[in-house]
Amino acid sequence: MTTPASVTTTDAELHPAGDAGFRPGLVSRLAAEAFGTLFLVIAGLGVPLFTLPQSNPLPAALAGGLAVTAAMLAFAYISGGHFNPAITLGNLVAGRIRPMDAGAYLVAQLLGAVAGALTLFGILRTVPNIPDTRAAFDTVTAGFGEHSAIQASMAGVLLAEVVGAALLVAVFLGTTARRNVHAAAAPFAVGLSLAVLLQLGQAIGNAPFNPARATASALFNSSWGLGQLWLFWVAPLVGAAITGLVFRGFSAGTVSAAGTGSTASTASTGAAVHGTGGAAGAESDDDDHDVPAAAPNDEAPHDEARGGDEARGDQAPDDEARDFFDGPRNT
Repeated sequence: MTTPASVTTTDAELHPAGDAGFRPGLVSRLAAEAFGTLFLVIAGLGVPLFTLPQSNPLPAALAGGLAVTAAMLAFAYISGGHFNPAITLGNLVAGRIRPMDAGAYLVAQLLGAVAGALTLFGILRTVPNIPDTRAAFDTVTAGFGEHSAIQASMAGVLLAEVVGAALLVAVFLGTTARRNVHAAAAPFAVGLSLAVLLQLGQAIGNAPFNPARATASALFNSSWGLGQLWLFWVAPLVGAAITGLVFRGFSAGTVSAAGTGSTASTASTGAAVHGTGGAAGAESDDDDHDVPAAAPNDEAPHDEARGGDEARGDQAPDDEARDFFDGPRNT
């Protein structure tokens, strides 16, 4: 079958200059996730741990948000820039990453977070004015009740974590969607959103809206941290799952609208660019990098074809966020 000229996509269009068809494998993506999460933990926990009010003008919440922005700009083209189990779960529920890859991402994020906290713990041990390193970690560990700065109850902190994580995942999924013409600003949108949420989270109990970061600090604080850690896993994952379901519903709505008129025909043409259809194309780990179904200025057919694959229950496509950072977009 001959592909119409209007949807023919060359390799140069698929991959920007200097990219040379770059397709990161799973190991590369896991390394990017681990390193990015390590950076987030060092910045997010290190700034408040070593803050001197008279000489540190950068608020801890802003430091955490800027770290996310920098990490996404540096590594999102490799892994999609999750650095947070809640964001990974949101992508999984929304159908943007395969379950096995999502599980591997979670392990990599935990390893990176623990490595970052261990680095800070080692630095604190060398400071003679800090006799109790674990007590220092108490000041940055997520908690509720008597361990909250405002004595927030368990229910209050849980609700804040659910809502905060849901909003953070919504910003991530929305700004990294293929058809978002402003997606180049995704790292800044996610980073600033996290900075605002962290400002709220600090007051109610150092809520990080990131289970990996919560685990890292709990491992090195006094004994109470691990006892309350469950909330900072359950709540953000619930919020992330809710947002993922909402965005999956958005995709389903797009699919139903695509079944009429010329849009349906262009969607079928987009499926032809996959080669043998959605199910076969999904078998490749990085298949989404190969299949923009239209010329660079018309992405809708590809999105509809891809959404159709998800609606039919085919294997989940690869991370759409990474797909954005790995290819050209409308401006």
